[in-house]
Amino acid sequence: MIEPFRPTVAPEVISDLHVRLRATRWPRGVVDSGGVPLSDLREIVRYWVEELDWPQREREINRLPHFLADVGGLRLHFIHAKSPRPDARPLLLLHGWPGSFVEMLEIVPLLAEEFHVVVPSLPGYGFSEAPTAAGMSNARIADLFAELMTLLGYDRFAAQGGDWGAGIATWLAVRFPSRVAGIHLNYIPGSYAPFVEGEPSAEEAASLRRRDRWIDEDGAYGHVQRTRPLTLGYALSDSPAGLAAWIVEKFREWADPRSAIPLDRILTNVTIYWATNTITSSMRLYQESSRTPLRFERGERVPVPCGIARFPREAPFPPRSWIERAYDVVHWTDMPQGGHFAALEAPEALAEDVVKFLRGLDG
Repeated sequence: MIEPFRPTVAPEVISDLHVRLRATRWPRGVVDSGGVPLSDLREIVRYWVEELDWPQREREINRLPHFLADVGGLRLHFIHAKSPRPDARPLLLLHGWPGSFVEMLEIVPLLAEEFHVVVPSLPGYGFSEAPTAAGMSNARIADLFAELMTLLGYDRFAAQGGDWGAGIATWLAVRFPSRVAGIHLNYIPGSYAPFVEGEPSAEEAASLRRRDRWIDEDGAYGHVQRTRPLTLGYALSDSPAGLAAWIVEKFREWADPRSAIPLDRILTNVTIYWATNTITSSMRLYQESSRTPLRFERGERVPVPCGIARFPREAPFPPRSWIERAYDVVHWTDMPQGGHFAALEAPEALAEDVVKFLRGLDG
């Protein structure tokens, strides 16, 4: 069953959030390195309590049409913005971690001029129900989203994604090639490993070394979320200041500084995580998906056309030759600026590239 939905957070939840933020127990010792500096987080917490206008943020969220649907035994939240064109192609727009549907608020109206846009919240993220049993990996989510598109009456569709969305889009293409017209990615899944006969090229080998260095220097979050999401979740589910530090750090490190993402938008995203208590269930996706890596054996490929938008501050990002070992790359754009959160940082540029790629498939 599908029903309209209005995402809201009860006033008492916001009041409790403010009480907890004002009562934050701050760390002692060296507090200017090794993570978000104390002075920075104090200001973020102050702003969250004193300046973030949550009713206004809710009005912004609800400018788009939201729904709930029963899919695979879970109650899933999604945006469904229909194009005025009755023959428009359905487009599944997929977010990742530590994002949410909030990343897509600006790009949805741009894409809905040409496509019927569906933006689901991943299971265990935001207003989508959290699984209570193991097994909800990126591959399983692809199955659920294919079922959602069937429920909406869309037999054939395209998919776009970054972060987890890129992995889910890839699994959709692998598992449902007759239904997926094409996938557009602004990120290459971290588990992606194509078949290589002999040695990688010099460019590819250098890229693999950069990836390993990035994992060593910046990937601690991923390791703990793959191995101890529940243990970390106890702390982040109880401390909104800790939750903000964990998420805001990623927006700061992964976004292009030139994007200047408004703090209001980042804290809207954090507030959704807090109010729905989904940080632990969102992090569990790392553990579950470690069991379904995107690894390709000899002769195996992603059997649908692929478009790539390469944003300069997205890292690590492999060279085109490495991607083409398993993806059918028919479209590639080197973007002038932007980072990991492409739909939030550069909605116009990303929307334009998605349109160009999908129109090219029709040509």
